[in-house]
Amino acid sequence: MNLTFFDQFTSPCLLGVPLILLSMLFPTLLLPSPGNRWITNRLSTLQSWCITLITKQLLTPLNKNGHKWALILASLMILLLSINLLGLLPYTFTPTTQLSMNMALAFPLWLATLLTGLRNQPSASLGHLLPEGTPTPLIPALILIETTSLLIRPLALGVRLTANLTAGHLLIQLISTATTALLSIMPAVSILTSIILLLLTILEVAVAMIQAYVFVLLLSLYLQENI
Repeated sequence: MNLTFFDQFTSPCLLGVPLILLSMLFPTLLLPSPGNRWITNRLSTLQSWCITLITKQLLTPLNKNGHKWALILASLMILLLSINLLGLLPYTFTPTTQLSMNMALAFPLWLATLLTGLRNQPSASLGHLLPEGTPTPLIPALILIETTSLLIRPLALGVRLTANLTAGHLLIQLISTATTALLSIMPAVSILTSIILLLLTILEVAVAMIQAYVFVLLLSLYLQENI
């Protein structure tokens, strides 16, 4: 029975070919097609407003040098948001429940922010490893601790996103299974669990949006430290 709960996190295959790439590219179908006008319909207006709002929120903690990353951060935010929300639909697959994919997104971007800091201001970037006024006997230990905390940042980004989405999907499946099993035995309890399931689904929609925002926001904060 435990295997059936975790089957939803396995990548679907067609003729032995994983379809995770197709599921990642599907959100691009929601983007408006280019035309001779900036805004063609109400959907384009809503999308433009959302992109503008997301970009403003992400660029708030950054200075002007960090505004060069606006396209990357906004695109990553829209990609994660679309995948997380589409993964809540029935009979769909959520690629962001895979730690390998989240690490593939987190590690290169974190490394890019780190290399940007080492190239533009190496002294300030390396200075983060040793707080000012540290007693001399504690210098080796603090350097080791700060280096470890720096290196586990991409792991924390990937694990946070994976764990939150996986936990939510498992809870939804457990409660929906209980609702179906209790329907013929105890209808009143089944109705109660269905209400809980509805509330949990609404909460999971909020979690999907918040986790996408937190992932990109932390990357922007890491970028701000290095520029």
